[in-house]
Parts: sequence; structure tokens; C-alpha cells
Amino acid sequence: MNFILFDDSTRINLLPLTYTRPVADIRMGILTIREKWERMLKAKTSSLTESYLSEKFPLEFAIDTDNVWINGSFCPNNLLLVEIKSLEPGQALLSMNAVIAVNSGGDKKMDFNSLEGYKKFESHAKAVQVKNSWDIFSKNGEALKSDFDLITSGRKSLALSSTNKIMGVENIFVEEGAKVECAILNATTGPIYIGIDAEIMEGSIVRGPFALCDHSALKLGTKIYGPTTVGPHSKVGGEVNNSIIFGYSNKAHDGFLGNSVIGEWCNIGADSNNSNLKNNYAEVKLWNYERERFTLTGLTFCGLIMADHSKCGINTMFNTGTVVGVNANIFGAGFPRNFIPDFSWGGAAGFTTYKTKDAFEVATRVYERRGMIFNETEQNILTHIFELTEKYRK
Repeated sequence: MNFILFDDSTRINLLPLTYTRPVADIRMGILTIREKWERMLKAKTSSLTESYLSEKFPLEFAIDTDNVWINGSFCPNNLLLVEIKSLEPGQALLSMNAVIAVNSGGDKKMDFNSLEGYKKFESHAKAVQVKNSWDIFSKNGEALKSDFDLITSGRKSLALSSTNKIMGVENIFVEEGAKVECAILNATTGPIYIGIDAEIMEGSIVRGPFALCDHSALKLGTKIYGPTTVGPHSKVGGEVNNSIIFGYSNKAHDGFLGNSVIGEWCNIGADSNNSNLKNNYAEVKLWNYERERFTLTGLTFCGLIMADHSKCGINTMFNTGTVVGVNANIFGAGFPRNFIPDFSWGGAAGFTTYKTKDAFEVATRVYERRGMIFNETEQNILTHIFELTEKYRK
């Protein structure tokens, strides 16, 4: 079988995080949704996504085997895997009215809205689906525990140093090259995963479930409340509660981040904070790109959604339920508004347009610091997003 992860209508409710990636490349738990599927399928996947993303995330077909299309907003579990692998050509798997998977045989074209001629089956797997941006942190605990079992099954953790205070050691897994000294780790409330060459510095206090992915670090005296995920190649300090950092991003200093999602290539300035609870305890609203207005989340606790390449200066204050688009640069005193459009430059006093030329110069330097190249493909994606989001900056 050739497996293709496709974006469905949930993609627009996951903006601005999905401006720069297919839905399947959202990190939730320890792994991205794609990484979960590839581990369980024991096979590589490709993507059916927006055309401007297709050069970076290409679609690949098989010649001599069935093409199986899987909805990238669903996370795999064992029963769902069995159901999908049991599909024959001309059969589709649904959950309620949402299409989970389709076996199109040798057919390379799909219309997921009709599925005319396909025999449909209802899934019994009760798989987790990411429908909205706030699902990423609100469902992170379940995803983290599932990923922990998937990654550590049949493997043995490295031993932790005696300098640490440990509770629930059986729920802690330490990969090769990881360093943990003089820290307090409480895994009685959920598993703690410490990735390859990751480091938890002295004085840090971690309450699981928590994942510190490969090559990332908790700075001195960091306080973590789970469920929280720090993606690869990231640095985190201060206080973090029930949040996800996708990767290649830094919140390296004091300040609070709660009930939030931070994309890749972001930087949170020293002593910056976000509110995750309104003073009147009212239900939080978030900006919705499809409806072009704020919509209710059903949550009392909801903090900051920040898309890729965005950054804020020192002492930035984010109000409850703030959405920051791609490549925004925020600074200055006071609370900026709750929706900061993509490629915005400024703060509470007002915003101007962050020109692509300037944004690309910064991205080039940031990539170089990681030994990576900000290439033409990345530039084309961001240029398209700049044009696509012009109306919001007006």
C-alpha cells in the first residue's frame, strides 16, 4: 500500500499554523501526526495539501500497489490501523461524516466530498482528531501518553543521575546523549520523555506528562506543568503550562506561557507573558480565518497561538486568546490586539507591514544558526502567504 496523508476542511480552522505545513505535520504529543502514522504503518507517507506547499511536501503515487488516502487530522491507534489496512480498493472509512481513509486502488484522483461509488464503513477506533488550533494543547495529554508508549515499547531508558529528585521513575524515559542534573521530575501525573541530546539544566522542576524532544533544552530553574511538549532544537525557560512548541523555537527566559501553541522558528523575548484566563472567567474567543471574526472555543483556559517565524520583544504582554500569524514581529509596551495578522510589525501602538525582504533576511540568519539553508522553496511559501493574507493587514 502507498499511503497519502491528505488535508480536509479542518485545515482552515487550524490556520495560521497550517499556512506553512500540511495538517499532518502538526506536532501533538511527542511526534507530529505524520511521524505517528509512519511509525505505526512502518512506511513513508506523502501529502495532498495546498498547491503552494506541494514542492516542499510532494504527493507521490504508487504504480504497483493500492493508493490509500488517510485524513491527516486523525491520529492513529491500533484499531484504526487495522481498519485502514483492511480496506480494499473502492472502500472508504468514515467517522460520523468525516472521511478517515479511502483505498482508491490505482486511481490517482479523489473527491473526498462525494465518494460516489465507494462502499463506506464506520470506524469503531475512536481516534483523536485535531479540528481546531486549541485541540492541539487540549488533547496533548492523551497524545503524549500514546506516543510515549509507542516510542518506548520494548526499549530500556538510560539511568538518571543521583543528583536528581525523581518520582515515578518507571514513567520516565531518557534517550542517548541526554543530560539531566539537579532537577525535580514528577512522572506520577504522566510520563516524561527526554529526547536524544536533550538537556534539563539544574534547578528545573517538571511535572508530567512532558516531552523534551531531540536536541532541546530546559534552561536553569525552568518550571513545567504538563501536559507540555517542547519540540526539537528548542530552548525553554521560565514557567510553561499545558503548551506545545513545535520545534526550532526559543522561549529561553523568564515569563509565563500557558495553554498555548508556538510554531517553528519563533522567539519569545525575555519576561514576556500570556494570559490564559479572562478576569471574568468567561469563555475564550479566538480569531477564525474562515469566518474572519472571533469565535467561541468552549474553553475557559486558552492562551496564545503563534504561527511560524513570528517573534516578540522583551516584556511583551499577550491577552487571553491571542492569535499571531506567520512572520509577525511584536514589540513595545501595552497589550497588542488579540489578532495580529501575518507579516505585521509593531505592537499596541499600531502595526505596519513587515516586508518580505526584511523577513527573509532574518530567516536566513536564523536558519544559518541551526546549520540550515533558507532556500527558494521556503521563500516561495512565505511569499504566497504574504499575498494571501494581505487583506488582514488592511
